[in-house]
Amino acid sequence: EMQLVESGGGSVQPGGSLRLSCAASGYTGSIYSMGWFRQAPGKERQGVAAADSDDSTRVATSVRGRITISMDNAKNTLYLEMRNLKPEDTAMYYCAADTRGAQRRRIPPHPSEYNAWGQGTQVTVSS
Repeated sequence: EMQLVESGGGSVQPGGSLRLSCAASGYTGSIYSMGWFRQAPGKERQGVAAADSDDSTRVATSVRGRITISMDNAKNTLYLEMRNLKPEDTAMYYCAADTRGAQRRRIPPHPSEYNAWGQGTQVTVSS
């Protein structure tokens, strides 16, 4: 069974940067896509960015230009670099993996595309 463990969250001031990591383990099959999602209190989980097995990436319009998603296949680790953070970026950030091969890829990525989830890492942007 796949395990996803996020790290790198924390508290930063507006304009700051963070780099989130998601380490995948316990699975030897194909991973078709990995993505980052976030969920603020009282709000739905929303897609931030995804890295697909064809080496393409998908980024939500709301964060485009401020984030970079990347995958280190040798380390089975997914990264999310976030810059110029804003208070509205405050949320729990989750890593997800698709091991089934979703038929549809959306922009932003949608939770229904993924079947494995991490426990999340909190990002708080406040002055």
